Amino acid sequence: MALAGIGVDILEIGRMERALSRHPSFARRVFTRQERDYCDSTARPAEHYAGRFVAREAVLKALGTGFAEGVGLKDVWVDRDESGQPRAVLEGRAAQIAAEKGVSEVALSLSFTREVAVANAVMVTDAVRPKTDKGDDKEQALNVSFKEARSILDELDLLQEGAVGQSELGDGKDDVARAAPAEQDDDAATDEAPQATQGKV
Repeated sequence: MALAGIGVDILEIGRMERALSRHPSFARRVFTRQERDYCDSTARPAEHYAGRFVAREAVLKALGTGFAEGVGLKDVWVDRDESGQPRAVLEGRAAQIAAEKGVSEVALSLSFTREVAVANAVMVTDAVRPKTDKGDDKEQALNVSFKEARSILDELDLLQEGAVGQSELGDGKDDVARAAPAEQDDDAATDEAPQATQGKV
C-alpha cells in the first residue's frame, strides 16, 4: 500500500459550461449545496464548477479508488478555508477508505487558465509526515547553542594561555624580535600584491 498517493486531473472549462447549460440538473446531482452557492456567486461559474469537478477526480485518483468501491459523487467535495484556499472534504465511503489507508491530510491545489481547470491532490499519511516535537526542537537548539558557545570559550582560553606563555618567555626585546619577521612578511606580501594583480590582468 502506498504511503502517500498523488492524483492529477484536467478538464476543459467549455465542456463544463456545455454540461451545465444542456443538463439543468447536472450541478445539483454532482455538486454540494455549498459548492453551488459559491460557484454561482462568481463571475465565471463554469470555471469554478470545472475546478471542483477535477478536484474530485484528482482526490479519488490519489486515494486509489476513482468512483468505485462505493464512493459516491458527493463523497468528495471542495470547501474553502479561512484564507480562501481550496480544501478537500471527504465524507461517506471516501472518508472511510481514507481512514483505512491512514490518510491524515489531503493537500489540494487548483489552477485555471481561460480554457482549462487543473487539480493536484496528495494524500498524506502519518508515516510520511515529518515527526517534530517542539519541546525537543527547542532543547536541541539550546544544546547546539551551548556547544558553540563552549567551543568559542575554549578557543579564547587557548589563545589567552598562548599569550601568557609568550609574555613569560624572556624580556620585551625577545618579543620585539619575534614580531619583526611578521612585519617583514606583511611588507613582502604588500610588495607582491601589484605583481599578482598585473598577472591577473
